[in-house]
Amino acid sequence: MTKLLVVAVLVSALGACGLPRPGPTKSEIRSLDGEINETQIVEVDERVNRLVAVQPKSGFPDSIIKHASSTLGIIRPGDTLSFTIYENVDEGVLSRGNGGTSTLNSLEVDEAGFVFIPYAGRIRAAGNTTEALRRIITRKLEALTPEPQVLVQRAAGDDETVSVLGNGIAAQGVYPIERSSRRLMEMLATAGGITTPPEMTRVKVLRHQHKGEIWFEDVYDYPEYDLKLHAGDRIFVNRDPRVFTVLGSTGKQANVPFGMRQLSALQAIAQAGGLNSQTADPTGLFVIRKQDSETVNKMLDRNDFVGEQSVIYVLNLTEPNGIPLAQDFDIRDGDAIYVTEAPFVQWTKTLNAITGTAGAVNTVEAVGD
Repeated sequence: MTKLLVVAVLVSALGACGLPRPGPTKSEIRSLDGEINETQIVEVDERVNRLVAVQPKSGFPDSIIKHASSTLGIIRPGDTLSFTIYENVDEGVLSRGNGGTSTLNSLEVDEAGFVFIPYAGRIRAAGNTTEALRRIITRKLEALTPEPQVLVQRAAGDDETVSVLGNGIAAQGVYPIERSSRRLMEMLATAGGITTPPEMTRVKVLRHQHKGEIWFEDVYDYPEYDLKLHAGDRIFVNRDPRVFTVLGSTGKQANVPFGMRQLSALQAIAQAGGLNSQTADPTGLFVIRKQDSETVNKMLDRNDFVGEQSVIYVLNLTEPNGIPLAQDFDIRDGDAIYVTEAPFVQWTKTLNAITGTAGAVNTVEAVGD
């Protein structure tokens, strides 16, 4: 009689205090009242999948793609110029005693855009190409020496550079735009190439007030994304930062990277180690997210929601179309996936607790005897 009384008291106490568990039960989640708790419970079907499907957005806007550079190759203040001048006489104006050849190295274009050439004077270089400047200097010298020949070489100054940054590039830095690095892919190669998996690498370009972002691999499929670079462009190369959170009766409970461009609920569970075969309830798979009010209004045939709404999407893998629906349900950055425990798990825990308690009671009685 004493043993039964003690067990009954302990069972009552277990029911009052509750047993350890990873989170709320399926019935507790379903009992949430959207009007009171501001959380909407939505059963996933084909219509819901269509409404919440992720529309992949990638690519540079036309404002970047169609904006041809009008300044690339144009001399700017701060550029460094070198000149080689050939004169058709042994004793020329500039080449006296040098076999008709004179060299002027590393002349910097001043802030006003001018460069000084002996005997030709102060010449405006900024705004011209090297070919245009060659012709200007040639005309200036023709009045002083017969048939002069002029070669002009340019080294871009600090103004004609591109910044390459991010955790997905080998050598972050500021790089000049040169003939061998005038396009996006060439510049990435100049910066040492990417260090993250190509299929998981995102490339963002900021140009003045315009910006665009692509998957690295898309450059191969869409050659127009291999942009001709502009001075001042900023390039960011990063690994895909998206993650989802998984909790409950799964292989692991953690923040998990997407690992692919587009991720379904079924794939997300697989990436988290699958359902725990000992404890998981396949009828209780929940996806929790903040959803825009327009989509929520359409799903629930309402028009009164304003702003982001907390939505719990319910997936039942045991239904005939449960697995296909889970395969078609798109996971988004920041989603939380929760898998409840099967009801028998709590019963098992309770019975184990009772069995252990009964053993403890027997021990107490034996000591008492």
